[in-house]
Amino acid sequence: MGKIETFSFMVQGGSATAGPPIGPTLSGKGLNLGQVVKDINEKTAGLKGMDVPVKVKVDAAAKKYEIEVGLPPAAALLKKEAGVEKGSGAAGTKPAGALRIEHIIRVAKTKGDGMLSIDLKKQVKELVGTCISLGMKIEGKSAKDVLKEINKGVYDSKIKAEKAELSAEEMKQWESEKQGVKLEIERIERAAAQAAAAAQAAAPSETAPAAEGAKAEEKKPAAEKK
Repeated sequence: MGKIETFSFMVQGGSATAGPPIGPTLSGKGLNLGQVVKDINEKTAGLKGMDVPVKVKVDAAAKKYEIEVGLPPAAALLKKEAGVEKGSGAAGTKPAGALRIEHIIRVAKTKGDGMLSIDLKKQVKELVGTCISLGMKIEGKSAKDVLKEINKGVYDSKIKAEKAELSAEEMKQWESEKQGVKLEIERIERAAAQAAAAAQAAAPSETAPAAEGAKAEEKKPAAEKK
């Protein structure tokens, strides 16, 4: 076996292409780039739309390769659980989505050794910290408030049981919370749009002085205009 080179990429699950960074990096390694991309997409199809770390181990002499798929970042997994594509961009003032503690536990179990903490409760707290940055609500509350509740032991029984699935009643409650977040986002965006419109209306027009001068000129007697 020849020298093995390892190349790391971050790709969109199921949507990798032969363009940058994969194509230019693997060019000249004697590989069928189209086949490499196809294999990557097949291996990441279940993570469609998510940022996925991928390693391609290449034996250039033998023109062979192996693909290793890692786990997406915690933020990507949390957004997938919430069914949203991005964070709020204004955490603390605008929510992005709604989660339940079971979703947090499920992501913690999925990430496992990939997290800084090894204790499940600490992993859950780590993920709740990410939720704060993303603007996610948990259990219908701010992630900061849920973090305080975790420290008080409010969710200890669920964490100890590694409860990662919602009951029918909990699913119903979650749907209600998601709807509440949607309405809150709409209200905030509507208020922002109204404020922007009001500010624009209140701002003096750049053409106003010129227009007023033209009108004044028109009102002058012919003798004055000369």
